[in-house]
Amino acid sequence: MAKSKKGFKPDTLINVTHESELMAFLIEQLPHKNRNNIKSLLTNEQIEVDGKVQTRYNVRLKAGSILKIKWERSPVTKSFRGFSIVFEDEHLIVIDKHAGILSVASRSEREYTAYSFLSKHVKTQNPENKIFIVHRLDRDTSGLMVFAKSTKVQHLMQDNWRDVVTERKYIAVAEGVIPVDEGEITSYLHENAAMVVYSDQNPENGKLAKTHFKVLKRTDKFTLLEIRLDTGRKNQIRVHLQEYGYPIIDDKKYGGTQNPINRLGLHAKALGFIHPITKKPMRFETPIPRKFTRLF
Repeated sequence: MAKSKKGFKPDTLINVTHESELMAFLIEQLPHKNRNNIKSLLTNEQIEVDGKVQTRYNVRLKAGSILKIKWERSPVTKSFRGFSIVFEDEHLIVIDKHAGILSVASRSEREYTAYSFLSKHVKTQNPENKIFIVHRLDRDTSGLMVFAKSTKVQHLMQDNWRDVVTERKYIAVAEGVIPVDEGEITSYLHENAAMVVYSDQNPENGKLAKTHFKVLKRTDKFTLLEIRLDTGRKNQIRVHLQEYGYPIIDDKKYGGTQNPINRLGLHAKALGFIHPITKKPMRFETPIPRKFTRLF
Protein backbone atom coordinates (compact mmCIF):
# COMPACT_ATOMS: atom_id res chain seq x y z
CA MET A 1 0.00 0.00 0.00
CA ALA A 2 1.37 3.43 -0.95
CA LYS A 3 2.25 5.97 1.68
CA SER A 4 0.19 9.12 2.04
CA LYS A 5 1.42 12.53 0.99
CA LYS A 6 2.63 13.22 4.52
CA GLY A 7 4.79 10.10 4.47
CA PHE A 8 2.60 7.99 6.75
CA LYS A 9 1.30 4.59 5.74
CA PRO A 10 -2.50 4.48 6.19
CA ASP A 11 -4.17 1.92 8.44
CA THR A 12 -5.32 -1.31 6.83
CA LEU A 13 -8.86 -2.61 7.49
CA ILE A 14 -9.58 -6.32 6.93
CA ASN A 15 -12.96 -8.03 7.12
CA VAL A 16 -12.71 -11.30 9.04
CA THR A 17 -14.57 -13.88 6.92
CA HIS A 18 -13.99 -16.99 9.04
CA GLU A 19 -13.24 -17.97 12.62
CA SER A 20 -9.50 -18.13 13.33
CA GLU A 21 -6.76 -17.55 15.87
CA LEU A 22 -5.38 -14.00 15.54
CA MET A 23 -1.78 -15.03 14.78
CA ALA A 24 -2.83 -17.54 12.13
CA PHE A 25 -5.11 -14.97 10.52
CA LEU A 26 -2.37 -12.32 10.45
CA ILE A 27 0.12 -14.76 8.91
CA GLU A 28 -2.48 -15.59 6.27
CA GLN A 29 -3.24 -11.93 5.52
CA LEU A 30 0.36 -10.68 5.69
CA PRO A 31 2.47 -13.18 3.69
CA HIS A 32 5.23 -10.56 3.30
CA LYS A 33 5.69 -10.40 7.09
CA ASN A 34 7.46 -13.00 9.24
CA ARG A 35 6.32 -14.09 12.71
CA ASN A 36 8.64 -11.65 14.47
CA ASN A 37 7.28 -8.74 12.41
CA ILE A 38 3.75 -9.74 13.37
CA LYS A 39 4.68 -10.17 17.04
CA SER A 40 6.07 -6.63 16.98
CA LEU A 41 2.75 -5.33 15.64
CA LEU A 42 0.97 -7.05 18.54
CA THR A 43 3.48 -5.95 21.18
CA ASN A 44 3.33 -2.34 20.03
CA GLU A 45 -0.48 -2.30 20.12
CA GLN A 46 -0.82 -1.83 16.38
CA ILE A 47 -3.55 -4.46 15.97
CA GLU A 48 -7.21 -3.74 16.74
CA VAL A 49 -10.22 -6.05 16.50
CA ASP A 50 -13.60 -4.31 16.45
CA GLY A 51 -12.00 -1.19 17.86
CA LYS A 52 -10.21 -2.94 20.74
CA VAL A 53 -6.41 -3.20 20.89
CA GLN A 54 -5.18 -6.80 20.94
CA THR A 55 -1.70 -7.85 22.07
CA ARG A 56 -2.24 -11.61 22.53
CA TYR A 57 -1.55 -13.82 19.54
CA ASN A 58 -4.08 -16.51 20.51
CA VAL A 59 -7.23 -14.36 20.60
CA ARG A 60 -10.08 -16.04 18.70
CA LEU A 61 -11.50 -14.05 15.80
CA LYS A 62 -15.15 -14.30 14.78
CA ALA A 63 -16.51 -14.00 11.26
CA GLY A 64 -17.82 -10.50 10.67
CA SER A 65 -15.22 -8.74 12.86
CA ILE A 66 -13.15 -5.86 11.53
CA LEU A 67 -9.40 -6.08 12.03
CA LYS A 68 -7.32 -2.91 11.83
CA ILE A 69 -3.54 -2.81 11.30
CA LYS A 70 -1.97 0.50 12.33
CA TRP A 71 1.29 0.63 10.40
CA GLU A 72 2.49 3.78 12.15
CA ARG A 73 3.37 3.17 15.77
CA SER A 74 1.94 5.75 18.12
CA PRO A 75 4.60 7.96 19.72
CA VAL A 76 2.55 8.10 22.91
CA THR A 77 3.98 5.62 25.37
CA LYS A 78 2.51 3.80 28.34
CA SER A 79 2.89 5.48 31.68
CA PHE A 80 3.15 3.53 34.90
CA ARG A 81 3.67 4.44 38.51
CA GLY A 82 7.24 5.72 38.54
CA PHE A 83 8.20 5.33 34.87
CA SER A 84 7.00 5.32 31.28
CA ILE A 85 7.79 2.96 28.40
CA VAL A 86 9.44 4.76 25.48
CA PHE A 87 10.12 1.68 23.33
CA GLU A 88 9.13 -1.96 23.36
CA ASP A 89 9.48 -4.88 20.97
CA GLU A 90 9.61 -8.64 21.44
CA HIS A 91 13.21 -8.47 22.64
CA LEU A 92 13.59 -5.51 25.00
CA ILE A 93 11.97 -2.54 26.73
CA VAL A 94 13.38 0.98 27.14
CA ILE A 95 11.90 3.05 29.96
CA ASP A 96 12.17 6.59 31.28
CA LYS A 97 12.46 6.04 35.04
CA HIS A 98 11.36 8.73 37.46
CA ALA A 99 13.45 9.78 40.44
CA GLY A 100 12.53 7.91 43.61
CA ILE A 101 11.80 4.45 42.17
CA LEU A 102 14.23 1.55 42.44
CA SER A 103 15.40 -0.23 39.29
CA VAL A 104 15.17 -3.62 41.01
CA ALA A 105 14.22 -4.92 44.45
CA SER A 106 16.26 -4.19 47.55
CA ARG A 107 16.14 -5.66 51.06
CA SER A 108 13.69 -2.98 52.15
CA GLU A 109 11.58 -2.63 48.96
CA ARG A 110 10.39 -5.40 46.67
CA GLU A 111 7.14 -4.16 45.11
CA TYR A 112 7.68 -0.49 44.21
CA THR A 113 10.35 -1.13 41.57
CA ALA A 114 10.56 -0.69 37.80
CA TYR A 115 11.34 -4.40 37.51
CA SER A 116 8.22 -5.43 39.44
CA PHE A 117 5.87 -3.22 37.42
CA LEU A 118 7.43 -4.25 34.09
CA SER A 119 7.19 -7.92 35.04
CA LYS A 120 3.46 -7.51 35.57
CA HIS A 121 3.19 -5.56 32.30
CA VAL A 122 4.77 -8.28 30.12
CA LYS A 123 2.70 -10.99 31.81
CA THR A 124 -0.50 -9.28 30.65
CA GLN A 125 0.68 -10.06 27.11
CA ASN A 126 1.57 -13.66 27.97
CA PRO A 127 1.63 -15.17 31.51
CA GLU A 128 4.91 -16.91 30.68
CA ASN A 129 6.75 -13.69 29.74
CA LYS A 130 9.63 -12.50 31.89
CA ILE A 131 12.01 -9.54 31.99
CA PHE A 132 15.69 -9.33 32.89
CA ILE A 133 17.79 -6.43 34.14
CA VAL A 134 20.44 -5.14 31.73
CA HIS A 135 21.78 -2.17 33.71
CA ARG A 136 20.64 -0.02 36.62
CA LEU A 137 20.05 3.56 37.66
CA ASP A 138 20.24 4.68 41.28
CA ARG A 139 16.87 5.13 42.99
CA ASP A 140 17.12 8.93 42.94
CA THR A 141 18.49 9.18 39.37
CA SER A 142 15.90 9.57 36.62
CA GLY A 143 16.13 8.73 32.94
CA LEU A 144 16.61 6.01 30.36
CA MET A 145 17.35 2.37 31.04
CA VAL A 146 16.92 -0.98 29.28
CA PHE A 147 15.37 -4.29 30.29
CA ALA A 148 15.61 -7.51 28.26
CA LYS A 149 12.79 -9.97 27.61
CA SER A 150 15.07 -13.02 27.54
CA THR A 151 18.35 -14.18 29.06
CA LYS A 152 19.76 -14.32 25.53
CA VAL A 153 19.19 -10.60 24.95
CA GLN A 154 20.33 -9.81 28.48
CA HIS A 155 23.69 -11.54 27.94
CA LEU A 156 24.13 -10.14 24.43
CA MET A 157 23.91 -6.64 25.89
CA GLN A 158 25.70 -7.14 29.20
CA ASP A 159 28.56 -9.23 27.87
CA ASN A 160 29.23 -6.80 25.01
CA TRP A 161 28.23 -3.57 26.76
CA ARG A 162 31.10 -1.42 25.55
CA ASP A 163 30.59 -2.53 21.95
CA VAL A 164 26.78 -2.47 21.98
CA VAL A 165 26.26 0.90 23.69
CA THR A 166 27.06 3.81 21.38
CA GLU A 167 26.01 6.72 23.58
CA ARG A 168 25.29 7.50 27.22
CA LYS A 169 24.64 11.10 28.21
CA TYR A 170 23.52 12.47 31.54
CA ILE A 171 22.45 15.87 32.81
CA ALA A 172 23.67 16.91 36.27
CA VAL A 173 23.23 19.93 38.49
CA ALA A 174 26.42 20.52 40.48
CA GLU A 175 26.89 22.68 43.53
CA GLY A 176 29.10 25.70 42.88
CA VAL A 177 30.35 27.38 39.72
CA ILE A 178 32.64 25.22 37.60
CA PRO A 179 35.07 27.67 35.95
CA VAL A 180 36.05 25.64 32.87
CA ASP A 181 33.65 24.94 29.99
CA GLU A 182 34.52 21.28 29.66
CA GLY A 183 36.84 18.65 31.05
CA GLU A 184 37.54 15.01 31.85
CA ILE A 185 37.82 13.23 35.20
CA THR A 186 39.74 9.94 35.28
CA SER A 187 40.37 7.72 38.28
CA TYR A 188 40.01 4.20 39.62
CA LEU A 189 36.88 3.37 41.60
CA HIS A 190 36.37 0.78 44.31
CA GLU A 191 33.52 0.01 46.69
CA ASN A 192 33.82 -0.72 50.41
CA ALA A 193 31.73 -3.06 52.54
CA ALA A 194 29.28 -0.25 53.33
CA MET A 195 28.59 0.10 49.56
CA VAL A 196 30.26 3.51 49.36
CA VAL A 197 32.35 4.04 46.22
CA TYR A 198 35.76 5.70 46.51
CA SER A 199 38.05 7.25 43.92
CA ASP A 200 41.77 6.52 43.72
CA GLN A 201 44.57 7.37 41.30
CA ASN A 202 46.27 4.02 41.89
CA PRO A 203 45.21 1.50 39.19
CA GLU A 204 45.75 -1.33 41.64
CA ASN A 205 43.00 0.01 43.89
CA GLY A 206 39.99 -0.09 41.57
CA LYS A 207 38.49 -0.12 38.09
CA LEU A 208 39.21 2.58 35.52
CA ALA A 209 36.48 5.24 35.22
CA LYS A 210 36.35 8.15 32.74
CA THR A 211 33.81 10.96 32.88
CA HIS A 212 33.61 13.80 30.33
CA PHE A 213 31.65 16.93 31.21
CA LYS A 214 30.51 20.04 29.37
CA VAL A 215 29.02 23.12 31.03
CA LEU A 216 25.60 24.08 29.65
CA LYS A 217 24.64 26.89 32.05
CA ARG A 218 25.79 28.57 35.24
CA THR A 219 24.31 30.67 38.01
CA ASP A 220 26.12 32.12 41.00
CA LYS A 221 25.28 28.91 42.92
CA PHE A 222 24.98 26.01 40.49
CA THR A 223 26.33 24.56 37.23
CA LEU A 224 24.26 22.61 34.71
CA LEU A 225 26.36 19.88 33.08
CA GLU A 226 26.08 17.48 30.18
CA ILE A 227 28.05 14.35 31.02
CA ARG A 228 29.28 11.59 28.71
CA LEU A 229 30.58 8.29 30.06
CA ASP A 230 33.42 6.24 28.66
CA THR A 231 32.86 3.69 31.41
CA GLY A 232 29.78 2.83 33.44
CA ARG A 233 30.96 2.20 36.99
CA LYS A 234 28.61 2.29 39.96
CA ASN A 235 28.02 5.87 41.22
CA GLN A 236 30.72 7.05 38.79
CA ILE A 237 29.33 10.52 38.04
CA ARG A 238 28.47 11.20 41.66
CA VAL A 239 31.90 10.17 42.94
CA HIS A 240 33.80 12.03 40.21
CA LEU A 241 31.96 15.30 40.73
CA GLN A 242 32.54 15.01 44.47
CA GLU A 243 36.25 14.43 43.82
CA TYR A 244 36.32 17.42 41.46
CA GLY A 245 34.92 19.63 44.22
CA TYR A 246 31.45 20.18 42.75
CA PRO A 247 29.11 17.48 44.13
CA ILE A 248 25.64 16.91 42.71
CA ILE A 249 22.85 18.76 44.52
CA ASP A 250 21.05 16.71 47.18
CA ASP A 251 23.71 13.99 46.98
CA LYS A 252 24.19 13.49 50.70
CA LYS A 253 26.11 10.26 50.11
CA TYR A 254 28.77 12.00 48.02
CA GLY A 255 29.24 15.47 49.46
CA GLY A 256 26.09 17.34 48.42
CA THR A 257 24.84 19.87 50.98
CA GLN A 258 22.17 21.82 49.07
CA ASN A 259 18.68 20.62 48.18
CA PRO A 260 16.89 23.26 46.05
CA ILE A 261 14.65 20.88 44.06
CA ASN A 262 13.96 18.07 46.55
CA ARG A 263 15.62 15.40 44.42
CA LEU A 264 19.05 14.27 43.26
CA GLY A 265 20.26 16.46 40.38
CA LEU A 266 21.13 13.62 37.99
CA HIS A 267 19.22 12.46 34.89
CA ALA A 268 20.10 9.86 32.21
CA LYS A 269 19.18 11.95 29.18
CA ALA A 270 20.29 9.99 26.11
CA LEU A 271 20.94 6.32 25.38
CA GLY A 272 22.13 4.80 22.11
CA PHE A 273 22.87 1.16 21.35
CA ILE A 274 22.94 -1.43 18.60
CA HIS A 275 19.88 -3.65 18.87
CA PRO A 276 21.23 -7.07 19.93
CA ILE A 277 18.92 -8.99 17.56
CA THR A 278 18.06 -6.73 14.61
CA LYS A 279 21.49 -5.00 14.67
CA LYS A 280 19.77 -1.69 13.96
CA PRO A 281 21.10 1.47 15.67
CA MET A 282 18.71 2.67 18.36
CA ARG A 283 18.78 6.07 20.06
CA PHE A 284 16.49 7.55 22.70
CA GLU A 285 16.48 10.96 24.35
CA THR A 286 14.39 12.57 27.06
CA PRO A 287 13.99 16.26 27.96
CA ILE A 288 15.99 17.83 30.76
CA PRO A 289 13.74 17.74 33.86
CA ARG A 290 11.95 21.04 34.45
CA LYS A 291 13.14 21.09 38.05
CA PHE A 292 16.68 21.32 36.69
CA THR A 293 16.05 24.07 34.12
CA ARG A 294 14.08 26.23 36.57
CA LEU A 295 17.26 26.74 38.57
CA PHE A 296 18.85 28.42 35.55
